[in-house]
Amino acid sequence: MSFKSELNDFLSDFKKLIVLGVGNELKCDDGVGPFIINRLIDENIEKDNLLFINAETVPENFTGKIRKENPSHVIIVDACLMGETPGEIKIVDKDDFANIGISTHSMSLSYFVKYLEKDNDFKVIFVGIEPRTMEWGEKPTSDVEKTACEFVEILKGIIL
Repeated sequence: MSFKSELNDFLSDFKKLIVLGVGNELKCDDGVGPFIINRLIDENIEKDNLLFINAETVPENFTGKIRKENPSHVIIVDACLMGETPGEIKIVDKDDFANIGISTHSMSLSYFVKYLEKDNDFKVIFVGIEPRTMEWGEKPTSDVEKTACEFVEILKGIIL
């Protein structure tokens, strides 16, 4: 199944969606999550059932806001070491978090997702994009930026 089909299936019954971008914007491809959120915000997509959050490296700081918003669906986007070609995008099963290299963040995303799901009904998926480099730099590499822009277009095509 293609990424677009998987995402479309996940969002088929969404009532309220939160897209949470995670990553360090000062470390090239690690900043792909915030890059995507900034791109979505720049698109001026303002609807009551959509919320875009740039969580940077501290997604745990947004658990209260996410719960208060009471979404039906949450998409977490981050750079993810999956052993793929740089720029490859995948929906990563939350049960596989332990087997892949996610992030430079203070709280493990697997614990973050478990905490979010505790006592809540919303659906959560993790969208991982394979980085080329996590070295210091102000923007994603061209492969990762291209994929990030494609993701934004796919997402817009599904939710708008």
